[in-house]
Amino acid sequence: MKRPMCYLLAALLLGACAQPKQQLTISVSNDLPLHRTGELVELSMEQVTKELKLKETDDVVLTDAEGQELPYQLTYDNKLVFAADVQATSAAYYTLRPGTPSVQQSVIACGRQYPERLDDMAWENDKVGFRAYGPALQARGERGFGYDLFPKRGTSEPVLETLYAEELDSLHWVKYRELMAQDKEKAREYLTTFSYHCDHGFGMDCYAVGSTLGGGVAALLEQGEIVYPWCYDTYEILDNGPLRFTVRLTFKPMTVGCDTAVVEHRLITLDAGSHLNRTVVTYEGLTQAHPIVAGFALHNAEPVVVADKQEGYITYVDPTTGPNQGEIYVGAAFPVRLQQAGTVLFTPEERKQHSNAYGHLLGEGIYEPDGQFLYYWGFGWNRSDIQDAAAWNAYMKEFTLKMNHPLLVSVK
Repeated sequence: MKRPMCYLLAALLLGACAQPKQQLTISVSNDLPLHRTGELVELSMEQVTKELKLKETDDVVLTDAEGQELPYQLTYDNKLVFAADVQATSAAYYTLRPGTPSVQQSVIACGRQYPERLDDMAWENDKVGFRAYGPALQARGERGFGYDLFPKRGTSEPVLETLYAEELDSLHWVKYRELMAQDKEKAREYLTTFSYHCDHGFGMDCYAVGSTLGGGVAALLEQGEIVYPWCYDTYEILDNGPLRFTVRLTFKPMTVGCDTAVVEHRLITLDAGSHLNRTVVTYEGLTQAHPIVAGFALHNAEPVVVADKQEGYITYVDPTTGPNQGEIYVGAAFPVRLQQAGTVLFTPEERKQHSNAYGHLLGEGIYEPDGQFLYYWGFGWNRSDIQDAAAWNAYMKEFTLKMNHPLLVSVK
């Protein structure tokens, strides 16, 4: 018996619906009158898997509107991240389909712990490098509270492995000590050939931390005084490139007011192309609201600062640690409204206790129990892509604007 044509059409349609979708269209919208390029955007991989009916082991291919394949990264929290390019007040479209990527993405954002250097946790991207001091340094009694900064130039490749390898080469130090016994000037000249405190063409460590907040650490206030966190206790690297680095740092219990077992957690994320880290700070065991600050050590008596409470960012021009090493421009941006923003100067006696720093530049908010404190912090260098303080302030103002107007991602 012949089947009616309507039954045949229904069967064909049901069969078509049962087939996996061949691709998804990703829309990235920009509501600002600024061309935005190189910003990482996020897409739920759970949604992608569901829409494309993928297996957990299936790969996808990402292309732009011209069909050019683009690199991406899958993150620890099940996101697909990639660098978008969107014209002002416009939208850009990308396509995801099942397949094996052919683009080999070089690692841009990465890091690791350096147990060979007192447990430094160091990380970098194509613009900047950072480190947080670890438990081995604290065990020696050194009071390194803040983040350290590694300015980079002349390359977009990772350089910290090379810097650490040269600095920690035992043969270099044997020769250095031998020269010191014979000719101190020659010894100092030799030191400049391998120390990471000297620029060998791709960057250096020329920033001073000491017993201060250094280059951007956040800390609670108790009765107007900073409760300085010491070195991190444990760590977990969650993302390690190619486009995003994420690490979770956990600190030893400390006393804050009446709370005697407060544990700090920091989730630090650095994306390719950015001068700033995204950082979420939480406190376990804190039972009362406290003021919280984030900021930078001041290394000159008359600091050049911007402290814009309304716009939500602070900047400072740091003189670096030696002659002919340029200027470092530090800054932090705050998504929440600040209570205060400005400098807090040390007395002469306090300077002795804080490595001769002159004080801090701080942005102040309020931390609520079981809440979080989100901010962005980082720097630029005038021997690299940030030429002067005006350029850095413009970068920070634009970053803050983008922070408050994120690129909007939708799946069609």
